[in-house]
This record gives sequence, structure tokens and C-alpha cells, in this order.
Amino acid sequence: MNSLTRIWRNWNHGRKFAKIGRRCRLTAKNLIVDGHVELGDHVRIREGVVLRTRAKGKIVFGDRCGCSWYCVIEATNLIQIGDFTGIAEHTVIRDTNHLVHGTTEHWRLTPHIAEPIIIGKSVLIGARCYIGPGVTIGDGAIVAPGSLVTKDIGPYEIWAGNPARLVTHRTKNVSTTLLKRYRGLVEQYGVKEDRYGYKPGTELADAPGDDAADGPETPAT
Repeated sequence: MNSLTRIWRNWNHGRKFAKIGRRCRLTAKNLIVDGHVELGDHVRIREGVVLRTRAKGKIVFGDRCGCSWYCVIEATNLIQIGDFTGIAEHTVIRDTNHLVHGTTEHWRLTPHIAEPIIIGKSVLIGARCYIGPGVTIGDGAIVAPGSLVTKDIGPYEIWAGNPARLVTHRTKNVSTTLLKRYRGLVEQYGVKEDRYGYKPGTELADAPGDDAADGPETPAT
């Protein structure tokens, strides 16, 4: 892609947002933005993403977020995505669903359930996930690829499955083998610096955990 195409696409897509921060990267050929969507600074949106709101709904991205190829995010109420959070390809996040319990009516005729989705800071959501209405995901959490999330996820927890369940915690009760492996990798490769303001260790330094098994002082994020 040449520089003129990149500039044109950034400008053209940027006009679609209710609010847009500094130095966002919107270079996809196809990007659907329908309704009230806000971007913080340094947000990157990939090819084929759909961002759609209805009624008074809002989608709000924090700073330095990423939304990968062919994700669909739809809000009737609110979907809020925290700073430094990454959403991998083909993920669907919807704060609205059809009411299907307690009735035999066709699903298209039943009322909608619309509850806010709040995703915290520095969260990683794997590819092909589905996140449903009313879910809150805490800071630093990890959602494994292919997960169906219908329940709240606590800070620094790792969830996986369909439906998604708690697998482990990033700092609690970490095995000696994993700690040794992690420390070896940090010693060999170090931890990358981020030119946009993220400082590795800022969040995890305050994460809950056992003093005896909290893991290394510098987190792998």
C-alpha cells in the first residue's frame, strides 16, 4: 500500500467515527462503522471489521487498542474496551441478544436483552471468540481462542472453552516449572519497550496473588 492510499483511507474512515484520537491506523479497504463509535489514541482497526450501534448504543475504544481482521462488534447499550486491549480476528462481541427462555414464540418476535459489556485494560481476546451481553472482563485477563464468554472474568484470569471456564490465573499458584521457563525467556530476550506509553509490569505489579507463588516481578504481556 502506498502512502497516498494509506492517507486517504485513514481520512475517509476517520470521518465515520463520533470521536477519534491521535494517530489511529484505519488503513483497511473495507471498514463498516454504523452509529456512535469512539476511538482513543493509537487505535488500529484491521480489514473487514464491522462496528455497529443501534438506538442510543455506544462502542468506546480506549488508547492503543487493536481490533483484528473481520471482527464484529455491535451495541444497543454500551461496549467499552480498555486501553492496550487486543481483539483477535473473527471475534464477535454483542451486548444484545434475543430472549428465548419462557416462551415458544419465534425468536425474531421476542424482546431483546441488552446489557453493557465492559472489557478492561491490557486484555487479550483470542481469535473466533464470542462475548455476550452483560459480561465484564477484568484488567489483564486472557480469553483463549474459540471461547464463548457468558460470565464475568476476573482480573488476570485465563478462561477457555465453550462455554468459557476459568482455567488458571496469571500470577496465583504458578508452578515452579513455568516460573523457571518464564524467567529464562526474560533473561534471554528481555521485555519489549512500547513507544506509546505502555510500561510492562505496571498492572501486574498490583495484581492479587500469593506472595510465595506470584511469579516473576516483570510480567509477560
